[in-house]
Amino acid sequence: MKLIMVNCISKKFLVLSLVMPLFINAQIIQHFGEPINYVSTLVGSDSKMILSNGNTYPAVAVPWGMNFWTPQTGKAGAPFMYEYNSDKIRGFKQTHQASNWIGDYGQFAVMPGTGKIKFNEDDRASWFSHKTEIAQPHYYTVYLAEYNTTAEITTTDRAAVLRFTFPETDSAFIVIDALDMGSSITIIPEQNKIVGYTTKNKGSVPDNFKNYFVLQFPKGFLNSATFSDSILTPGKLTETSNHAGAVISYKTKAGETIEVKVASSFISHEQAARNLLEVGNADFNTIKERSRQLWNKELSKMKVEGGTVEQAKTFYSCLYRCLLFPRKFYEIDAAGKIMHYSPFNGEVLPGYLFTDNGFFDTFRALFPFFSLMYPELYAQILQGLANAYDESGWLPEWTSPGHHRGVTFGAYSATLIADAYIKGIRGYDINKLYEGILKNTVSEPPKDIRSVGRLGVTYYNQLGYVPYDVGVKENTARTLEYAYLDFTIHQLAKALKRPKEEVDLFAKRSMNYKAHYDPSTGLMRGKNKDGSFQSPFNPFKWGDAFTEGNSWHYTWASVNDMNGLIGLIGGKDKFVKKLDSVFTLPPIFDESWYGYVIHEMREMQIVNMGQYVHGNQPMQHVVYLYNFAATPWKSQYWVREIMDRLYNSGPAGYCGDEDTGQTSAWYIFSALGFYPVAPGTDQYVFGSPLFRKVTVKLPNGKALTINAPQNGVANRYIASMTVNGKNYTKNWISHKMLTDGATIDMKMTSMPDKSRGVADADLPYSFSTDPGNK
Repeated sequence: MKLIMVNCISKKFLVLSLVMPLFINAQIIQHFGEPINYVSTLVGSDSKMILSNGNTYPAVAVPWGMNFWTPQTGKAGAPFMYEYNSDKIRGFKQTHQASNWIGDYGQFAVMPGTGKIKFNEDDRASWFSHKTEIAQPHYYTVYLAEYNTTAEITTTDRAAVLRFTFPETDSAFIVIDALDMGSSITIIPEQNKIVGYTTKNKGSVPDNFKNYFVLQFPKGFLNSATFSDSILTPGKLTETSNHAGAVISYKTKAGETIEVKVASSFISHEQAARNLLEVGNADFNTIKERSRQLWNKELSKMKVEGGTVEQAKTFYSCLYRCLLFPRKFYEIDAAGKIMHYSPFNGEVLPGYLFTDNGFFDTFRALFPFFSLMYPELYAQILQGLANAYDESGWLPEWTSPGHHRGVTFGAYSATLIADAYIKGIRGYDINKLYEGILKNTVSEPPKDIRSVGRLGVTYYNQLGYVPYDVGVKENTARTLEYAYLDFTIHQLAKALKRPKEEVDLFAKRSMNYKAHYDPSTGLMRGKNKDGSFQSPFNPFKWGDAFTEGNSWHYTWASVNDMNGLIGLIGGKDKFVKKLDSVFTLPPIFDESWYGYVIHEMREMQIVNMGQYVHGNQPMQHVVYLYNFAATPWKSQYWVREIMDRLYNSGPAGYCGDEDTGQTSAWYIFSALGFYPVAPGTDQYVFGSPLFRKVTVKLPNGKALTINAPQNGVANRYIASMTVNGKNYTKNWISHKMLTDGATIDMKMTSMPDKSRGVADADLPYSFSTDPGNK
């Protein structure tokens, strides 16, 4: 049932009256207990190539851990390593996959069995049921029906413990599969140990890339063998080939457990053994409890009260996703120093490095979340960016594990750096990072590194836009995004007290979005080199001038200057009417540029919210834009609609790609009641809080408390607000106000107050109304 009548209160309340009975019986709970008990790592795992409900897998990990572990239902190397609708598990895999579209690296699998030895991943696969599956951040277990065996996993940063409970049998076995693309394995019977390496990857690695692993077993092996591709050789202790692996066997009593301690390193076997010390002599239950406590510590930094169990499950499952990426890509050497294998030049070097993140997605909310909750981690990540610049000559943009992933554009590292610096985060080489930013603004991407620099930047810097007819794909999206990036660079340049001509240059370029505004349609449109607009023009055409979207999606991209866009459209009333149209237009699309229906199109179509595409990150800020046009109640309405309708705690819990924490971070911020519409400013724009109370433990020891005691399914509108006891009418709040510790009290009602948040002084930041830019 669709609620689209934003401007028709009577119809809206008729619909609400119909859905209210669904919520009357939903239990409102005041205290949720341990937050980890509300996390399901299966959220988003019911996905496939043609339709994403998250494109996630159940990662067993610690926050930002170097290695994750997951059950593997798909073939090794397949983009979907775990699909919820699968019936069989092929193994339990160490994984570093950040996105199914990017692929995995540094991967190998372990699989227990009984009876005749089966080592091929298809042959050894076992039937399983979700009824026997527990999937939490710190722990995974499942019953393998084929073998009457139970498997369990728990982890540390760089190590894990796998526990297999066998039946009474003289033919229990464990397969260690180092996978194809070049691997090696060695059984060391006298030490109850197996070592090896895997090179399986999807690109963006140097020639000497290896993931070295070590597995420590609790007792001697009854028998052992190695395999090369399809050939198993009993008694052979070492194998190096395209596809190497090992099988060891045991005689077990009924209910006997075998605990396998495992760790890996990108540096060496010796470092892998050192990483195994994270487990040391501890047993499975001890590591499981440590991991549980670590997750509870982080998840408890946000305490929600006065919501339903389902809302708590969705909230904490999203929070779990926010604490996974980017992952650590550094290790601790024998002297206790931080070191990393460089995926850029293949050397082992000192210092931090993080990986597995696409800034095109995560600059929008995930990194602002870090600025609020984890500034120290944010500083380490930025120092890692500086190290990557030293090692490769470019700032990374989509790392997995290196930056040579041609899947994004725009050099969004600029926003990460600018936003952190403006919000007071220090502890990294800002001058080196700024040097890297400037290099991107004048450089076309090298042919072998498509994700760095700016494609079409020569035209952009000369003409003020990237033309439609010069062979640069996604040209209009590039202009709009480059203009926003230039705004963030302008902000950083001012903060760094750079020369005036440099500051002014980026100020001027931040207005380049205006070049693509077409008054005849009220939309952004491709523009030819001669200044004429592209023709014919179909605003529902995906791709072509835009990136995974159409004109209706990218018209709202200039988040640095919404007031300027409002002026182009013809004032607040026309702007609001145009924004309303996003949600009331039919969800039609033109796929001709792609030649097929991409999954983002289908995801827009089936959620029945018009042209709004929450499953693709470039639109996720759009519902907050009503605040800039003095109609904040419409933002409040739509924010709650999206939280209620497009998120849940089930395997289909997202409405598109989750993308390394970004879509989850949107939910976390929105549940708090505000969102970072324009990173590079210090403002968060208000929406509608989800819970009756949220308490946030800030890293400086202070607390942020958001009270909305009347909150409920019908009461989604903010009637009044106080901040630290003082009346507050603004549609935004500053980063400093939040981090200084604040108590925000909101009175929620079922009817919008159309007199609140409408004064010019209440509106969020826009570049063209900033007195400092006059």
